[in-house]
Amino acid sequence: MTRKLFSNTRLAAILAAFGVASAPAAYLALPQAAHAQQASQIDQVVAALRGITTMKANFTQADRNGQRVSGVLTLKRPGRIRFQYEEGVPLLIVSDGKAMTLVDYEVRQVERWPISDSPLGALLDPSRDVKRYGTMKPTGNPNVLSVEVKDSSKPEFGTITLVFVKKASAPGGLELVSWVALDSQNKRTTVRLANQRYGMSVPDRTFTYTDPRRSGRR
Repeated sequence: MTRKLFSNTRLAAILAAFGVASAPAAYLALPQAAHAQQASQIDQVVAALRGITTMKANFTQADRNGQRVSGVLTLKRPGRIRFQYEEGVPLLIVSDGKAMTLVDYEVRQVERWPISDSPLGALLDPSRDVKRYGTMKPTGNPNVLSVEVKDSSKPEFGTITLVFVKKASAPGGLELVSWVALDSQNKRTTVRLANQRYGMSVPDRTFTYTDPRRSGRR
């Protein structure tokens, strides 16, 4: 089942849109007060993301059929992240600050792509600015903020929606608790975070990997 989950979704939990686009027309057409509120909320989200220096969290990844896998996420800005999946899942996703890498130990395959092409660019790429391509979405809860990020000129990149909960002890007063990725084939994947911890020392070697195609580490 684990293998089927990843063969069907592959990078759906990680690969959604993080391109740069101008503000959507719907956003520009908002009444002035609503426009100002959205701008303020976007500023809060940007401050929260930029306030994270290091973070560790447990994550659970689920596809639209309810199949789930778990693991541990480690993040170090700028540019570094590691998704260490639970025992029995032969995948690793890691960024060394320059490129994202998917390592599939079962088939001994390694795939790399630039951080700028990653849906997690808002977390990893210091040149990215959510204010330029994010739209706040209503949640019905004043303590929950949701921002949808997509590049309408590149629908093949899909869409990712980040969800934050207000928490005074989190960077910028907001804690990232989940995201939902929808790819160009309309496959939906949800990643939920728990037990978030911030500001710990994380050595750079955390973002290396054992290359299954050869001995040694990269």
